[in-house]
Amino acid sequence: MKAIIMGATSGIGLEVAKILNEQGYEIGIAGRREENLKEIKSQLSNVKEYESIDITCADAPQKLEALIRRLGGMDLYFHSSGIGYQNKELDPSMELKTIETNCSGLTRVINTAFEYFHQEGRKGQIAVITSIARTKGIGLAPAYSATKKYQSTYVQALAQLAVIRKADISFTEIRPGFVDTALLKHKYPMLLKPEFVAQKIVKALQKKKRVVTIDWRYRLLVYAWQIIPNCIWERWDISKLAQ
Repeated sequence: MKAIIMGATSGIGLEVAKILNEQGYEIGIAGRREENLKEIKSQLSNVKEYESIDITCADAPQKLEALIRRLGGMDLYFHSSGIGYQNKELDPSMELKTIETNCSGLTRVINTAFEYFHQEGRKGQIAVITSIARTKGIGLAPAYSATKKYQSTYVQALAQLAVIRKADISFTEIRPGFVDTALLKHKYPMLLKPEFVAQKIVKALQKKKRVVTIDWRYRLLVYAWQIIPNCIWERWDISKLAQ
């Protein structure tokens, strides 16, 4: 089996790469920081290729295609590349950077993966990390919660498009709770370790689950969020959760 991991230089992406490496996958890794990619390749024996890719750049699809060719094909595309900020002040640069990465960037590369599987007539799996933040508009992080909703809806649309175009592609959407990575700049309750999240992700990939929320505590939390009427949700000072 051959896997491409986008966003493999740190956090969940790196931990998933470690597990797939132990399971004997042939792996291609991608991310913005080339020095990190080189170091990971030297440490993980089954990482065969790497490519420095900034998904916000127009050349990202071509670079991903080149990585797939050098790896000799792809069975799994795993997308762990994204950003988010607390932005109560609505700094426009933060909001727009989040949109460019999580929406435009995701679209560039996930479409490339989709077209690869379809054009090659190859059975494949596309997995994307979204977030429990897709559930509601979160005032502390407007662009983040909105872009995660976009990602979730886009994956669902591609799953239907695969049926329309008779492409043998399965999709897995991963919705973690708060994960203790460099992306999280504030303290939140119920923090999850990246290693734990990666283990849950790989199990979900193996079972080809369509959607997985990690973990059970966050499944309960999301259920509670979803039944809160919007008129109450919008009056809640959620900033007290994050200090």
